[in-house]
Amino acid sequence: MRIIPAIDILNGKCVRLTKGNYSTSKIYNENPLEVAKEFEANGIRYLHLVDLDGARSHRIINQKVLFDIASGTNLIIDFGGGIKHTDDLTIAFNNGANQVTIGSIAVQEPDLFNGWMKLYGTNKIILGADCNKRKIMSMGWEKESDLDVIDFIKSFQLQGVKNVVCTDISKDGMLTGPSTDLYKEILSECQVNLIASGGVVSLNDIEILKTIGCEAVIIGKAIYEGRINIKDLGKLC
Repeated sequence: MRIIPAIDILNGKCVRLTKGNYSTSKIYNENPLEVAKEFEANGIRYLHLVDLDGARSHRIINQKVLFDIASGTNLIIDFGGGIKHTDDLTIAFNNGANQVTIGSIAVQEPDLFNGWMKLYGTNKIILGADCNKRKIMSMGWEKESDLDVIDFIKSFQLQGVKNVVCTDISKDGMLTGPSTDLYKEILSECQVNLIASGGVVSLNDIEILKTIGCEAVIIGKAIYEGRINIKDLGKLC
């Protein structure tokens, strides 16, 4: 299973939120590139980079941070936040993103999302399926839809989606363990590469997610709060 640490960017700094609430922002490092280099030095190969400013502004804001990390490391980066137009995809890929994670546009303009997937290929586009109480959320997790997460994933699976990041917002940043039961249900009903995100607090959580069939796991606050040692994560890569 792929291990993917997360760096969330707000005002150019490495931060973490709780349940996506911007008012809970906590700065962990003023220099995201420094964090990325530490990940790489400990054997990490992948990075989940989120432009929180972009998610709120509906356009990419922190492309320089993306460029700095992509040019300053060999990490394989999936980038999300603020991708609302085709120009945003161009910005992301031109600045070093290997993949992009797209959620809001998939909710609001599914035909546009499917067009991007056909244009760039299923390995370049990751579906962001962020949910709260099973309902898909969008616009920086501030807008609730009436879409059930499994129905949402199934609809795009039919269009060819292969890679899905699913974040249970109620678990995000809470350090209470991932939504294992939800992921089991998704994997039993959908044929996708599922990337689990939210709530991971221990190496045992990672092992459980691997056992149930998740293709990858994104880990954020547990690293920054010292609950999981980055050296231990590197040994799993």
